[in-house]
Amino acid sequence: MDLDTVADELYGLRPEEFIAARATHAAAARTAGDRALADRITKLRRPSLSAWASNLLVRAHRGEVEPLLRLGEGLRQAHRNLDGAQLRELSRRQRVLINALSRQAGQLAAAAGHPISDAAQHEVEDTLRAALADPDAAQEWASGRLSKPFSATTDFPAITEKAAPRRAPAAAPPTESPSSPPSSSPPPPPPRDRKADADRRRRLAQARKDADEAARELRAREDEAASASREADAARKHLDETQRRVSELTAELQRARDEQRQARSAEQAARDRVRTADRQVREARRRAEAAAADVERRTGRTA
Repeated sequence: MDLDTVADELYGLRPEEFIAARATHAAAARTAGDRALADRITKLRRPSLSAWASNLLVRAHRGEVEPLLRLGEGLRQAHRNLDGAQLRELSRRQRVLINALSRQAGQLAAAAGHPISDAAQHEVEDTLRAALADPDAAQEWASGRLSKPFSATTDFPAITEKAAPRRAPAAAPPTESPSSPPSSSPPPPPPRDRKADADRRRRLAQARKDADEAARELRAREDEAASASREADAARKHLDETQRRVSELTAELQRARDEQRQARSAEQAARDRVRTADRQVREARRRAEAAAADVERRTGRTA
């Protein structure tokens, strides 16, 4: 047993099966004496519904993984080159591919018994966009082991129809002759504090990262709460069904007991009738024997 094998199995399960299976594998690792592996297994997070749907997509359509990774590579290169024509074409393909794949993920989740909400569908789309924009996110998505969706903030800069290919720098204006009057150019801007700007950008990036993490955690907790609510509803339905069955069996048992009492009463009445009949037979036999003896005596005297 190793972590990769266990993770592959766990993230291929339905969300409601994840916790029990994780506990089983962790217990097996502890029994085998590998406490470190057991601890690492225990730290694997149950996927949110949108992450689970993304994992389903990767596992069910492996052939779609490589085209999306290649498209992301082309988009990143086009952004580096500022190639407007290529950006527009690749962006069109990006929209088409993301829409198609997110629909497939939703269909797979519904077929597996967990239709996802519109909000979860958007999270699947955000995850696909992040996989296109970030090579690390792409590799993590392609593993099929996501526990949380990627943030919508991980994306390419906006692309407009005005984007154009790079052009060569314009020629420098002709040098003014010494007799020309001096041009009235604006004063140079004051020097910027690069360190302060860098600190502000770093703090802003960290704040965005923290906000994004909090939002993902909230969505994960909401998904877990929704899943727990569905499991509670299922348990309630099962309880109602068992209670109904118990009521039916209790009524059936009562009917059987009533029939048993009636059968006992009928048996007792039959035994009473048997005893009465036996007594009457004995009395009739005595009378018959007495009559026969009387006949015999009378016959003897006559002779």
